[in-house]
Amino acid sequence: MFSVTQDQHLRETLPYSTTYLNLSIIPEKFYIEACDDGADAVLAIDRVSNEMTLTGKKDVPPSANTRPICGIMGTVRLVAGMYLIVITKKRNVGSLLGHAVWKAVDFDVISYKKTVLHLTEDQTQDNKTFLSMINNVLTTDGFYFCTDYDLTHTLQRLANVSHDFQEMSLLERADQRFVWNGSLLREFLAQPELHKFAIPVVHGFIVMKPCRINGKIFEWILISRRSCFRAGVRYYVRGIDSEGHAANFVETEQIVLYNGGRASFVQTRGSMPFFWSQRPNLKYKPKPLISKNTNHMDGIQRHFDSQVLIYGKQTILNLVNQKGSEKPLEQAFAKMVSGMENGMIKYVAFDFHKECSRMRWDRLNILVDNVAETQDEYSCFLVDTEGKVLSQQKGTFRSNCMDCLDRTNVIQSMLARRSIQSQLQRMGVLHVAQRIEEQADFEKIYKNAWADNANACAKQYAGTGALKTDFTRTGKRTQMGLVMDGVNSAIRYYKNNFSDGFRQDSIDLFLGNYAVYETDGPTPLRIQKDWKFLTLPIIMVVAFSMCVICLLMAGDTWTETLAYVLFWGTAAAVTAAVIVFNGRDFVDAPKLVQKEKMD
Repeated sequence: MFSVTQDQHLRETLPYSTTYLNLSIIPEKFYIEACDDGADAVLAIDRVSNEMTLTGKKDVPPSANTRPICGIMGTVRLVAGMYLIVITKKRNVGSLLGHAVWKAVDFDVISYKKTVLHLTEDQTQDNKTFLSMINNVLTTDGFYFCTDYDLTHTLQRLANVSHDFQEMSLLERADQRFVWNGSLLREFLAQPELHKFAIPVVHGFIVMKPCRINGKIFEWILISRRSCFRAGVRYYVRGIDSEGHAANFVETEQIVLYNGGRASFVQTRGSMPFFWSQRPNLKYKPKPLISKNTNHMDGIQRHFDSQVLIYGKQTILNLVNQKGSEKPLEQAFAKMVSGMENGMIKYVAFDFHKECSRMRWDRLNILVDNVAETQDEYSCFLVDTEGKVLSQQKGTFRSNCMDCLDRTNVIQSMLARRSIQSQLQRMGVLHVAQRIEEQADFEKIYKNAWADNANACAKQYAGTGALKTDFTRTGKRTQMGLVMDGVNSAIRYYKNNFSDGFRQDSIDLFLGNYAVYETDGPTPLRIQKDWKFLTLPIIMVVAFSMCVICLLMAGDTWTETLAYVLFWGTAAAVTAAVIVFNGRDFVDAPKLVQKEKMD
């Protein structure tokens, strides 16, 4: 990591940034000005021409309607025209190396146009739908930002940057994989003089906790950065795209700060990096399908070339079942890794569910012990109190299960615990003979934070909290935990089948994967459902209702009642079977998504 003097230089060379901004609105323009003392620059946005320019505070009309905002997310074009998205409320998460880290908790989407009377009825409805999509993403918990520190990079990456990199604005230097408002800031990126008003926002999870062990206080930080490349929801985004970007890719960094020293341990998770899909079809667990028409080796090579370049050596921890529908995926992944013949990549398969069946969760230590030597070889990023780099992390563990959520998070928390044991000993917090598991107060903080991390990642990808968090929080599996897993699984089933299409469209619109144009033509939102979608469910409900009525209102004879019950019951069952057989026609599918994501 850079030394104290380098860190101070980095703070000084960053363009000034603000804690709060003032947004002034008049019919023709938006004015956004910094509240810092001595800051005179004002961003002026023309609501007619959409032009962005810098002006001075003297140019802001006194009659303007002014209110404070916390930051600018960016701008987006919808059917009615351009919209400005601003952060209106924030909550302090903590401080990272002296820089305040904020969680964005409320937003406002403001139209450039003063009215939508120029739109037709269909356009007005489409515009409302697009607006609800933008708000759907904004209300998904987990947006974080820092006005004077780069949250998109790990400590180790920041320690190995050039002087020119340090001179860049936050927007220019940010790792684009983790800038969730990158598309919204395109207008700002094109004009360097506006960069001071643009804040890169990451999506994921951040927790910062002061901890005490042996009377020594240190800061423990967990940061999960969710990639905006191939982002989406559980069943509609699997595998990789043609560029090698994996679905649900998350970089998780565990940081320890003590007495001027710093330590960091990085892990990644992501969908199995070849071309496969698992489209929802009303079944509880749709069958995953491996594409037969694509070059898997080209895709997986692109993915791991990127991973090795960024992180160094790779150890893949594949936690999927080695039987049933998941078995072909595990076999294909193993074969492809073997086919790459890359000494930088190691493959480890561990059947999580088989090994931990019948509540034998202690058997997870088999995997941790198996990779212990590799973890020691990879080491961690460690800087002493004088700013001297003592070690660099030479590789990462890339974990995956089917969703890269529940099983993955359990394993990552165990590897991170093993790392922090070593870090705290080397930093002088833990004595050589002490075990981190014996520190009750820290263990409680640690387990709850990792469980909260699991919940955050799961809600963003699958729509519900994570499964198996009782083990992460307590170190053991409980009956209540099993019940809660059942509840969350049922909620996931409903959302994956009946609301995830809208969520996927929302993410694609927000990230710029789909662009809206001000045209009179129809949008994909107006695609009409097949007749089966409305007719068959009505027939099934009517038939089932008649069956119940016949049971409750018996006829003159039992044979007559039985005949009616059999007739309506058969009608309901046959209709239900037809619906399940045509399951894909009845789920909520994306309308805006590109074909590549759907394959």
